[in-house]
Amino acid sequence: MKIPALFAAELRRLTSTRMRVIALIALILVPVLYGGLYLWANQDPYGNLSEVPVALVVQDKGATLNGTDRNLGDEVADSLLDDGSFDWHVVDAAGARTGLDDGAFDFAVTLPGDFTSAVASISSSTPRQAEIDLTTNDANNYLASTIGTQAVQRIRTTVTEKVVREAGLTMLDALNTVRVKLIDAADGASTLTDGLGSAGDGADTLADGATTLATGTTKLTTGANSLASGVDTLAGGLRSLTSGAEQVSGGTAKLRSVADRVGSASDRVSTAVPTLRKDLTAALTKQGLDATQIADVLEVIDPIGARVEKLDSRVQQAVAQIDKLDDGAAQVASGSAKLATGAATAATGAHTLADGVKSADAGAHKLDNGAHTLASGIHKLDDGAAKLRDGLREGAAKLPDDSAKTRAAQASTLADPVGITADSVTEAQNYGAGLAPFFAALAGWIGIYALFLIVKPISRRAVTALRSPIRVAIAGWLTPAALGAVQMISLFGVLSITLGFSFTHPLPTLGILLLASATFAAIILALNVWLGSVGQFVGLVLMVLQLVTAGGTFPWQTLPAPLAALHHVLPMGYVVDAMRQVMYGGVAGRAWTDAAVLATWLVGALLVAIVGVTRMTFRRTMRDLQPSLIG
Repeated sequence: MKIPALFAAELRRLTSTRMRVIALIALILVPVLYGGLYLWANQDPYGNLSEVPVALVVQDKGATLNGTDRNLGDEVADSLLDDGSFDWHVVDAAGARTGLDDGAFDFAVTLPGDFTSAVASISSSTPRQAEIDLTTNDANNYLASTIGTQAVQRIRTTVTEKVVREAGLTMLDALNTVRVKLIDAADGASTLTDGLGSAGDGADTLADGATTLATGTTKLTTGANSLASGVDTLAGGLRSLTSGAEQVSGGTAKLRSVADRVGSASDRVSTAVPTLRKDLTAALTKQGLDATQIADVLEVIDPIGARVEKLDSRVQQAVAQIDKLDDGAAQVASGSAKLATGAATAATGAHTLADGVKSADAGAHKLDNGAHTLASGIHKLDDGAAKLRDGLREGAAKLPDDSAKTRAAQASTLADPVGITADSVTEAQNYGAGLAPFFAALAGWIGIYALFLIVKPISRRAVTALRSPIRVAIAGWLTPAALGAVQMISLFGVLSITLGFSFTHPLPTLGILLLASATFAAIILALNVWLGSVGQFVGLVLMVLQLVTAGGTFPWQTLPAPLAALHHVLPMGYVVDAMRQVMYGGVAGRAWTDAAVLATWLVGALLVAIVGVTRMTFRRTMRDLQPSLIG
């Protein structure tokens, strides 16, 4: 009997009755129902998170933030309600706990009373983190807790971006204000530098004048000392002069007294001469002298009288001269006394002047030193002001001169400095399409496993008739492989048409599904040929092993070492990888490598099955003579 005949005979057996046909159709639909329903249910769960009920508890009391009264809790709540990423329900703490307990809410998010004040504390001396409380109940749904954690992270990121953006804008505005003030200060420093330059020139002139003044006061001190010495000498001379004048005045006074007496005597003598002549004339007359004789006598006496008068005149002139001399001597004595007194006063004043000039000289030298110190200080201050001006200008130049619009953009970038550029080499259409390679491969194994519940692995009649082991084995593989192909084609139709998954390479994808189903059929055939019903159970164990080692959900690198080693051995991992390459548009070389591994498994399993059929043909076992109760 040839392979087509054996294949046709098995198909006739499977469709010989209505119940067998129904059973066959049901088993053919197993992978379609398993893969299709599961992928339909998980086609886009993240797109339906808006249906997940979540409690939102807002207890924030608000605070002053950046000079403005804010309530970030209310702002966050409004943003979440507008966003609609979840089915938010604003409740109090008691309502949230009740909802978590009875399953009305999958998780609860609480914004505590100090939420805004904690955010505002960043500018205080005691900063602290604001907290968002997440309350979950794994008894409701474990993944909901994981999703809640991700949701809180999103809220945290949103609030952080908002706060940093506002704080960054405030900081940038402050820096811009600082830049403007620095420019103003630099202009002021420039003006100060110019003023200090002029002041320095004036201070230099003042220092030069102070030096000249100090030199002059030194000379003046010398002159004042000489003047004081000269005035002292003059006062001493005037005192001597006054003493001599007083002695002269005393002598002239005595001389005047004598002269006055002499003058008086002379005047009496002169006055007595005429009387004496008259008396003499009378006496002569009385004596009897005649006129001639009297004349002769008088002629002798008259010259004497003339000489007396002349002498009296001279005496009176001398007296007058002596009186003038005495008056002059008195005046000289009085004047010299006054002059001596004035000279003494002048001497005192000269010494006072000398002391004052000496003090002025010391002050002038201090002024000279101070003026030079002032000039030096002003020049240093000028240099410092110039450095200050240059430093302020350099500092202002280092600060950005940005517009308000640019600063707002910078603040936004500061709040979210790192963007994510999604540049996928390959990309799945959605979550369901991402799981499709794994669940299609798993559905293929489950479909073949289910078929072997009603399909005979080999024709025992053919074995008993000593037919060719190769033909018997291939015929035993061909029936489940053909029915598995129907399963895969049906599943591919559900994935592409019913669920709308896109395939970069649809025909290669279908080819991988057909190759995988044929390979699985060969493996389970070999297990059944060698182990019978136990082999069917081993097929179930292999399915479980491949379920966890294929890397269909989490990366296979996360598996424990023994299971990770099985990933490189068992065929389902290669089916998943090949499906991803052809479905998403990956590397064709990897898909060919995976197909080669599957083909190796296929050929190897068929060879093992052929060896098993050969053994059955020429050698009987107790299992052949006494079949197992379970198959």
